Amino acid sequence: MRRTILITGMALALAGTAGAYEGGAVTGGGSVSGTVKFAGTAPAPEKFEVTKDNEACGKEKTKPDLLVGANGGLANAVVVVKATKGKALTVPTDPVTFDQKGCEYNPHVLAFPAGSTVRVLNPDGVLHNVHVSGKVNPEANRAMPKFQKQADWKIEKPEWPIAVKCDAHPWMHAYWLSMDQPYYAVTDKDGNFSITELPAGEYEVEVWHEVLGKTTQKITVTGGQDSKVAWEMKKG
Repeated sequence: MRRTILITGMALALAGTAGAYEGGAVTGGGSVSGTVKFAGTAPAPEKFEVTKDNEACGKEKTKPDLLVGANGGLANAVVVVKATKGKALTVPTDPVTFDQKGCEYNPHVLAFPAGSTVRVLNPDGVLHNVHVSGKVNPEANRAMPKFQKQADWKIEKPEWPIAVKCDAHPWMHAYWLSMDQPYYAVTDKDGNFSITELPAGEYEVEVWHEVLGKTTQKITVTGGQDSKVAWEMKKG
């Protein structure tokens, strides 16, 4: 029995490392860029009244869950090229900034290399309580009193999405993405994104949005060229 357990454990360990990303120099690479749009008629931005800490938070907010630009571009969609090798994944030496100004998380979706430190800022002068609900990374729940202007989180392991919320202000929520390879992007307010230095070849791309779910696309990257794409996401 003991021998069987040991062999099984070794097999699992090998399986866990078999798909590890290989980083190195990229020569003759290309890029992919374009837009992720909302399919159909975009809903009007949903607004709500703020009933707590109005001096810092204001009186009204717009829900950040589904933001669509004038051209139909979808903000805060995550585009991940499922590459197994390419340019090196570099962990930044300085912390990645995550702000709470005005009782709103900015950015609403924050992507970074696994192993990064996230610096959470509190310029509001009120109590915030940052609750990070990781499943692979440890769950963390930390109060930030009004006098505490920043706090650091080290996110060691790849995992996405990681839900973040403020227990003191229930409308505040966001997502962190701790990535194990460098080919990812978060769309801007108009739905635009760009991913560069990809080795030439064919790839599967995963596009994720907190409300619209996940879709898979295919791309072909040609060396020295930018592959233009236009993708749509829809409800249900």
